[in-house]
Amino acid sequence: MAPFVCPPWIGYLLINPFRKFLENPKNMLGPLVREGMVILEPGCGMGYFTLPLARMTGPGGRVVVSDLEPRMLAALEKRARKARLLDRIEIRRARGDDLGLEGLEQTVDLAVAIHVVHEVPDQRAFFGQIYAALKPGGECLVREPSFHVSRKRFEESMARAEEAGFKRRLLARGGGGLGALLLKEP
Repeated sequence: MAPFVCPPWIGYLLINPFRKFLENPKNMLGPLVREGMVILEPGCGMGYFTLPLARMTGPGGRVVVSDLEPRMLAALEKRARKARLLDRIEIRRARGDDLGLEGLEQTVDLAVAIHVVHEVPDQRAFFGQIYAALKPGGECLVREPSFHVSRKRFEESMARAEEAGFKRRLLARGGGGLGALLLKEP
């Protein structure tokens, strides 16, 4: 099954500043982020969460992003350059079920998969690649929109994450959706 690719025009809707009233990146991610972290964001789109993550990790941190849509990545690069954050962001192109994470094995502190898992045809492979990239003790925040993803479908995704090796730490709250914080045990 071919992966769903969010069309670029939707990316412009997703970076709308009014979105902060529903999903404030600092409030949602701030408690999980420390300066100097390496953060992975698969399905980054045009970088609604990427730029705030790059600010939160500081100059010693790095945000590795991956997306299937080259026009989304080009827009993200342009926005990051304008914000003077491009030196903290590593852009990678995903292809099919491959997130493009070569060389990241056990280097990532935190992964954030926000509003993307429901679009992934092979969730077991998706979570497996994230699991391999995380350091032991690393975490993965998963958030899905409740208006689009049922609780049953979310639980099926969490089962795929557990098959990849993750342990569910807790149900993530806030942001108006379904969420979980997953752990790669040390």
